Amino acid sequence: MIDEDRWKARFRAARISLPGWAAEAPHRSTYRSNATGTWEIYSWDRETGERRQVTDRPNGTWMGGVDPSGESVWWFADTDGDEFGVWMRVPFGDAGGEPAVPGLGPSYPSGLARGASGLAVIGRTGEDGNSVHLCRPGAEPVTLYRHAEDAHVAGLSRDETLIAIGHSEHGDSRHMALRVVRPDGSTVADLWDGPGKGVYGSGFSPVPGDPRLLVAHERRGVDEVLVWDPVAGTEHELDFGLPGETGADWYPGGAALLVSHSHEGRDELYRYDLAAGALTRIDTPRGVIGGATARPDGTVEFSWSSAAEPPVIRSTAGGVVLTPPGPAAPPSVPVEDAWVEGPAGRVHALVSRPSSGTAPFPTVFDVHGGPTAQDDDSFVPSVAAWIDRGFAVVRVNYRGSTGYGSAWRDAIEGRVGLTELEDVKAVRDWAVASGLADPERLVLTGGSWGGYLTLLGIGVHPEDWTVAVAAVPVADYVAAFEDEMEGLQAFDRSLFGGSPAEVPDRYRESSPITYVEEVRAPVLVLAGENDPRCPIRQIDNYLGRLAELGRPHEVYRYDAGHGSLVVEERIEQMAAEMAFAEAHLPR
Repeated sequence: MIDEDRWKARFRAARISLPGWAAEAPHRSTYRSNATGTWEIYSWDRETGERRQVTDRPNGTWMGGVDPSGESVWWFADTDGDEFGVWMRVPFGDAGGEPAVPGLGPSYPSGLARGASGLAVIGRTGEDGNSVHLCRPGAEPVTLYRHAEDAHVAGLSRDETLIAIGHSEHGDSRHMALRVVRPDGSTVADLWDGPGKGVYGSGFSPVPGDPRLLVAHERRGVDEVLVWDPVAGTEHELDFGLPGETGADWYPGGAALLVSHSHEGRDELYRYDLAAGALTRIDTPRGVIGGATARPDGTVEFSWSSAAEPPVIRSTAGGVVLTPPGPAAPPSVPVEDAWVEGPAGRVHALVSRPSSGTAPFPTVFDVHGGPTAQDDDSFVPSVAAWIDRGFAVVRVNYRGSTGYGSAWRDAIEGRVGLTELEDVKAVRDWAVASGLADPERLVLTGGSWGGYLTLLGIGVHPEDWTVAVAAVPVADYVAAFEDEMEGLQAFDRSLFGGSPAEVPDRYRESSPITYVEEVRAPVLVLAGENDPRCPIRQIDNYLGRLAELGRPHEVYRYDAGHGSLVVEERIEQMAAEMAFAEAHLPR
């Protein structure tokens, strides 16, 4: 018998994000939590223990944090999840807020950096391109940078004399360049590694007067770290000798780095002494680190989970940093690794088996979004819900995923969607041949890019799938391009090699609506009315064609954007997905 309360409890269990803290007032922190049933921003005074809910909006709030002085909390106010809005500011310890910079109108956010003096550097994206603005208290904002191509704020030095801007003036937003400018807009230095190799700012040194900037690069085909001094014109590449991909953040004081290492779906943390060149592993459990920060006392706080164990905020000092109210989420089952030979090399898949029953199982292929993302050994309530209902769940880190090197990530360029599906199909065929999956009871599902691959997959390989569930998908790529935010248009131009007007055949070959006549599986589509990433019109185009063709389908619409921050809404969606699949699978 299925325990309905158990899977719902995983969604309802209160969760918190890794607390961020003010550089000059480390006792003042902020975090996100769903404790009220909706994800909102909270402040936390570590000295008094007081926690206060800062935001309270019907559809929730996702972006927010405390400024370096600890005097105020900034949060982004959009409309019903459409991601279009303004930054708000409220004194630390209070709730609500007012526009932080009244002179800047609504836009899509493109980065935010703040200084202890009250200076803010704000990135904005709109129909006319991207801009970066210098905003001093009591003064009109000054435009520092403007360009038609994608750009974002990448950092502000501690002494507020240097500003890092990530940009794609070369026309490729998937592999960006860096420019460091002064507050008057004059250029200090540029860093670009050439076509197909991106560089990304990861934070200036925490020491005033120190111009060093951490930079993520991919010069050797994997994500690595270098230290760039744009004033002196020097670079120091760091080779940690680790097998996976690495990122880094500063320890307070600037003498050491907190290094994150991602390899085959799990994470590790290290401390790297810059002067000695010594790398020391930090003891963390096997699983995934959702975020980590080094505190002024040298301890490290980190968010951790595994497929079997729900998230917790831990400290290397021992114990849990902050506990959300209410009961913890019920655990799930451990995940297994599978390596499957695909057309371009081994494909890493993550397999979760139900705790009871025998194979072959009805199986859900849950395709991740992004595409620049990956599935890993972390706790996912939706995956656990399928498992509770007797399904095996298979997740595929197809070409296009991060974590397996630049060549793997970029292999989809120019042949979008079809490349990923080759790897999904290879794992699908392995799952059936190995006896894990019942070929008559296969569900293809995913959200965002995963929803796109779901609709494309049931058209390109209609014989492979029994049921499809696509959440906030790209369904008609040309119409999606016309309606999506400018930053995503730039992403698509980089991915396809141009716009639909420039490379129409590529968009046609990669669009789910091209193959809609081949669809045989019943389809459930979940769509946000205010989604700026996968807009509603192109989904309606696809649903209209399904209706014309008499293909079985249903649609679940909700009044939010690219997903929902409301817990009960997510439960309703999950229930609809599972009910649809079970109603259309053979017994």
